[in-house]
Amino acid sequence: VQLQASGGGLVQAGGSLRLSCAASERTTAMGWFRQAPGKEREFVAAFRWREYYEDSVKGRFTISRDNAKNTVALQMNSLQPEDTAVYYCVAANTVIVSTLHRGTAWTYWGQGTQVTVSS
Repeated sequence: VQLQASGGGLVQAGGSLRLSCAASERTTAMGWFRQAPGKEREFVAAFRWREYYEDSVKGRFTISRDNAKNTVALQMNSLQPEDTAVYYCVAANTVIVSTLHRGTAWTYWGQGTQVTVSS
């Protein structure tokens, strides 16, 4: 499965961005991770039958999925400088809900798209 992410960019604090990711074929689950400079990669959100979010993005980010098009989107509102990172689209066919937050649980990774939030 190949993943193609798009939609990153530069935005001021309080602004919004929408990330999109297209998969070459259907998978059970899709989601997003991010990695900021000097920090470990972290889970952001996932969609497997329903939505799952990392605590710091709840209420600000919304993940959505279009099964017919094999796409997943991440609408990011009220962006803050700490959201600055490279965002990676992920997908898997056999991921367990309790392990969604683990990078090792995801089989397929996109190339990453940069999101920069200025203060």
